[in-house]
Amino acid sequence: MRFLIILFWLLVAAASGPLLILSGVALYLSPALPDVDTLRDVKLQTPLRVYSKDHKLIAEFGEMRRLPISFEQIPQGFIDAILAAEDDNFLHHHGVDPKSLLRATSELLSTGQIQTGGSTITMQVAKNYFLTSDRVFSRKLNEILLALQIERNLSKREIFELYVNKIYLGNRAYGIEAAAHVYYGKPIAELPLAELAMIAGLPKAPSAYNPVANPERARIRRDWILQRMLYLGSIDQATYEEAIASPVTARNHGANPELEAPYVAEMARLEMLERFGPAAYTDGYHVYTTVDSHLQTLANQALRDGLIEYDQRHGYRGPEARHPDADPAQLANLLKPYRGMGGLRPAIVSEVGADTVTILLRNGDSGSIGWEAMRWARPYLGVNSMGPNPRKPADVLQRGDIIRVQPLDEAGQFKLVQLPEAQSALVTVSPQDGSIQALTGGFSFVQSNYNRVTQARRQPGSAFKPFLYSAALDHGYTPASLINDAPLVFNDGHQSEDWRPRNSGGDFLGPIRLREALYRSRNLVSIRLMMDLGVDEALTYIERFGFNRSDLPRHLSSSLGTPELTPLQMAAAYAVIANGGHAIEPWLIERIENSEQQVIDFTRPTVTPEAVVAQQQRIDAYAGLTPGQATPSVETAEQIIDPRTTYQLNSMLQDVITRGTASRARALQRGDLAGKTGTTNDQKDGWFAGYNGDYVTTVWVGFDQPAPLGRREYGGTTALPIWMRFMAAALEDLPEHSQPQPEGLVTTRIDPQTGRSARPGTPGAFLEIFKEEDMPPPYSELEAGGYSSDDALTPLELF
Repeated sequence: MRFLIILFWLLVAAASGPLLILSGVALYLSPALPDVDTLRDVKLQTPLRVYSKDHKLIAEFGEMRRLPISFEQIPQGFIDAILAAEDDNFLHHHGVDPKSLLRATSELLSTGQIQTGGSTITMQVAKNYFLTSDRVFSRKLNEILLALQIERNLSKREIFELYVNKIYLGNRAYGIEAAAHVYYGKPIAELPLAELAMIAGLPKAPSAYNPVANPERARIRRDWILQRMLYLGSIDQATYEEAIASPVTARNHGANPELEAPYVAEMARLEMLERFGPAAYTDGYHVYTTVDSHLQTLANQALRDGLIEYDQRHGYRGPEARHPDADPAQLANLLKPYRGMGGLRPAIVSEVGADTVTILLRNGDSGSIGWEAMRWARPYLGVNSMGPNPRKPADVLQRGDIIRVQPLDEAGQFKLVQLPEAQSALVTVSPQDGSIQALTGGFSFVQSNYNRVTQARRQPGSAFKPFLYSAALDHGYTPASLINDAPLVFNDGHQSEDWRPRNSGGDFLGPIRLREALYRSRNLVSIRLMMDLGVDEALTYIERFGFNRSDLPRHLSSSLGTPELTPLQMAAAYAVIANGGHAIEPWLIERIENSEQQVIDFTRPTVTPEAVVAQQQRIDAYAGLTPGQATPSVETAEQIIDPRTTYQLNSMLQDVITRGTASRARALQRGDLAGKTGTTNDQKDGWFAGYNGDYVTTVWVGFDQPAPLGRREYGGTTALPIWMRFMAAALEDLPEHSQPQPEGLVTTRIDPQTGRSARPGTPGAFLEIFKEEDMPPPYSELEAGGYSSDDALTPLELF
């Protein structure tokens, strides 16, 4: 009996020893363990996403690509697949599976190395959220203790949701929803069983079982999981056979943007980084911009087509590289360093025929270029000269030439193109509230991320003149005032040579009405206006359009557009004319949402009276999603220019299109368009700024390092065609929209030769718009005053 008692206590001691040791370890480690309750409020790192105003994804920024989802959004097929792969006893254990731990211990004792960790899904949650990945015993013990605590505090659904949203699955994808988008380009809820099993195989080793990098190894892992699902009864035999017969279709879908607007995305990123710091990349902000996806697509295409058209007018500069002796089997490899830019695809010439050229594309496909699609390619000799017309394909291309092409159809026909050396910028804003509707800062963001809309300061030339004319109209001039378009010579004693400003054609027209001077863009008239107003007075007035005084040189040459300004500044200034004289500022970010889809901020722009109702409705709608913030009211934009002045100026700028330097825009057949061309000395910059009541669009064309565009290249030949392409499509379904005529204006018939009231029967007499206080006296009063129109001078005539 005594022996039995001793044996009993020895067995108790043997059984209790490990428990005591484990208890001691637990007591030792527990104080240092984190609080698992924090998992209820865990904040997963989620990238910054930028959208258009119509919810099209433009870009995402951040090292981790993650799209958190709830347990209810997870398909049952994936739940079964991941349990089969990682923890088939998950629903029954309490955080630790003794059998799995014993198996892992046995493998360690038999091989001397850690083969598997024996971790349950709960233990992996503990490791992923609280611990490192170091394969040491202390971490494993912490993992076990944390898993037990997690099971006591959270439900199985909560644990599973934490697991699938945290795990790394390769290619920057964190979480199963991100992986579904990365590998298959769609939500996980839309994936078939075979693809669900493929993703379920990734947590074990994302690199080894990556279906893009190692498709065969990934297929073997997938099939093993499907077999396990069949064994566990999750699927039947027919479902199993159908799934394993499915091919591996995964490929890298990247960030999968829905709208090409990289310059917009970069502007939004910089603004978010300035506001939130590095947290902008990790806290899951969704930024909704004011950009319209349809208009943005039109802007991209218009700018690229316009630059290619300009580029081809000046000839073919040759291939980007030549490999005449390349091995035919290596032709595709020669294209690997070349990326597509602005829709232009790299290709290599594989064969030159009598009337066609065969090419090989980067993806291995072949195509052809017909003679008509390359006959434009006269040799480029200089910006003002080209070589002879080519007569056959061999005059243009040789085997091994690396070139750029554009597809003409789906049958493999292409057009020869080249990357333009000139650049352009296009920006469209709403004149009613300043919101940026479309913006493209260059031919290709891949080629250059320099945003010419906001960063390129260039002289606008004559596109600057309307602001000076506005000053004149507000200082007693009228559209009918006569100004002398005659030569001037200046020398202030500090110049080595006299300044002799000229008109673009070199001619002078003598006395000319202000309206005609603007649509003919007469430089000498602008200089005389600034002389009469005074340089300081004129520039002070022009500041009202949103310009900084430091950007406006205190010199008469400013009247000709020598200030260096950005296209965005010009668009904002023209918006003041388009909206009837209200000051608005361009803005891009409409609202910012956090990871809980709460609106944490939305822009409250100043708007014209016409836009108040629409903007207040927008703000009221978002304010309901903004916790703790009162609903603000819309602020009406300040009236900075007399609306009568902008109406007169708008009428004069419409003449620029109907009869002036932008007359080719008459092809759009709209009566609500107005604008102004601009060209700088030696044709280094071409501009067109134009608008209607819906959109103000500014286009600039030039070289990044200022150089002549060509002898016959002006704003009307370089920038205007881009503007026309865009506006024709943007306004296609919209009715005409011009600013209404304000009170205080009258019209009267005037003599085009004198600018005075016309006598009955005067040839060419037409109606002109005047402010009431500036209206010329009727012809009868002039005659009664004792002088005739034949020899009288108007008070505003400058000689």
